[in-house]
Amino acid sequence: MAPDSQPPPRPVRAGGTPEDARGLRVERSAGGVVVRALDGELQILLIRDPYRKWGLPKGHLEGVEDEAEAALREVHEETGLEHLILGPDLGQIDWTFRMRGRRIHKFCRFFLMSSPHGATAPQVAEGITECRWLSPPDAVTRVGYENARGILRRALERLVLPEGPEELPWRVPERDPSDSPDPRYSARRTDPRAGEAKG
Repeated sequence: MAPDSQPPPRPVRAGGTPEDARGLRVERSAGGVVVRALDGELQILLIRDPYRKWGLPKGHLEGVEDEAEAALREVHEETGLEHLILGPDLGQIDWTFRMRGRRIHKFCRFFLMSSPHGATAPQVAEGITECRWLSPPDAVTRVGYENARGILRRALERLVLPEGPEELPWRVPERDPSDSPDPRYSARRTDPRAGEAKG
């Protein structure tokens, strides 16, 4: 389905198990399209997942996390990147699959992110076997999931080559100055050495 095709459902039955209108178990995840500028060119980070496909880092929301917090944590955990900077919300994808005899309806929201440090450490314990920085065209070709490719293309529409080391590699949509600040477009940063929760 297209990004933002429908909002994530809320829990609707006793016991705390969220289900959608079709009775499928609902799971929520978040992740990131991570970009860096190197030697005057933009690069996108992909991971090789447990199914040996190239994709975008993502994972489940935990506890009381919101989607942005979960996205930052999961990208850090799966890639080893530190000092992640959160950028614009890129929208949501959803899909269904079967696990242990139960049909699951998963929703995943993605955010643009940047990291000034490019050294990666794939989360092998979770089946992430490789992280690779690629040019934008190569990343689009390499991604093994069509819905993730749509998110990646949406990200590429926003990217710009920064003119200086302090500039971010994306355009932020124009906003009415009278509007209250939108937290999805704030430059939230994460540094795991500063006490960010693990796992």
